[in-house]
Amino acid sequence: MVEADAAYDQYVEDNLKRNYAGHYVHGMLGMTGFRLVNTPTFVPAYIHSISGSDFWVGIGTSLQQLGGIVSPIIGAQQIEHRKKILPVSVWLGTLMRVQILGLAISGWFLMGPPALALALLFLFLLGVFQGPQRVAFQLLLAKVIPVRLRGRLQAWRNLTGGLIAALLSYFAGSWLVANHVWGNGYATTFFVAFLLTSLGLMALQVLMREPEPPTVRERKTLRERVKDMPSLVRDDRGFMWFMVARTLVMGSRIGQPFFVLFASVTLGIDAIAQPEQFGVLLAVLSLAYMGADTISNLVWGYMADRQGFRSTFVISTALNIVGVAALLVCNSIELFAIAFFLFGAGQSGFQMATSNLVLEYGHPHDVPMRMALSNTAEGAMGALAPLLGAGLVLVWGYPVAIWATVITMTVAMVVIVAKVDEPRHRGPGGIISGK
Repeated sequence: MVEADAAYDQYVEDNLKRNYAGHYVHGMLGMTGFRLVNTPTFVPAYIHSISGSDFWVGIGTSLQQLGGIVSPIIGAQQIEHRKKILPVSVWLGTLMRVQILGLAISGWFLMGPPALALALLFLFLLGVFQGPQRVAFQLLLAKVIPVRLRGRLQAWRNLTGGLIAALLSYFAGSWLVANHVWGNGYATTFFVAFLLTSLGLMALQVLMREPEPPTVRERKTLRERVKDMPSLVRDDRGFMWFMVARTLVMGSRIGQPFFVLFASVTLGIDAIAQPEQFGVLLAVLSLAYMGADTISNLVWGYMADRQGFRSTFVISTALNIVGVAALLVCNSIELFAIAFFLFGAGQSGFQMATSNLVLEYGHPHDVPMRMALSNTAEGAMGALAPLLGAGLVLVWGYPVAIWATVITMTVAMVVIVAKVDEPRHRGPGGIISGK
């Protein structure tokens, strides 16, 4: 076993440059495209444009998260016993990209209720495949990139990808959407996202060399793994409180789908009557949100490598709170851009911290299921929060939904500071792969 572990570590080191490049290019191009879809601007604005209702905006966001509630657990059960998971990861990634292409095609050729129905379906299926895909790709990262390098890899990957996404988002809002390029600027934006994400996936498949671990978990049925779940949470209170905090931060989805709509109402811009002005607003706020990702990632990455991902979790949550609260006092496009910048920087740090922190708890064999449990809890909150937000908006208006978002994340901040420990301080036993 000692010799097998040594051979595994040597394989990781021998192929480190190639795998580093593969994950870098995949993240730069693949995540650039997904940012165009997941940023709280284009999809909410598109759904509002074809439905004319804040209610359907909340439903669309909720359905995407709903799709990812159960699928991570099923995906983890299918992955954790495999020595090679790249083929499964590519298959899941391809299915995600098909949903983005579906959004584009339905937007070009359909209008009104048919377009809305298909958009909701594609968003739900995107969430279904995104759940296990996140587990698979994070496990791939953990297998081939030592923990000492994960922060800076994701920092540089997100820096360049964020720069491309920021420029593309400004271009998409100010030209594609404002000028209805190819008949529907939103659909054209989604098609650009499909192309970028597909190129990233192809690069990873060509460049990556995946090692086979000396041991893997014995294959169990889904029912048997579900019975194991309570012990995974109960036996590690740090992981339990991490799940609680991560889920509460997802309370930002209460107001997030409505931020750009709140900005347009506050500034007196009608998306239908003033498409050019609304396109510029989308461009500026998307640029601010994604630009924050670009600028902040180097800070998050190097901070995490030096101090651990818990510190990134704490500071990014604080930025989230400040950015969302700032929306309530904005009265100009410049101030809204600053608020979106702060919120975008916080979201960037949150994603980096939570996707990596979960890798460092517990035994390596349980990492896929721990990721699945954490993602499922996050997805459940992500599905419920937009529905709650839509109800608050319909009854009391946008400001109440924003206040609810701030309160939820403030509670999360208290949990992080008081209950979530830094697993790296426990020693090497909780860290998968690398030194």
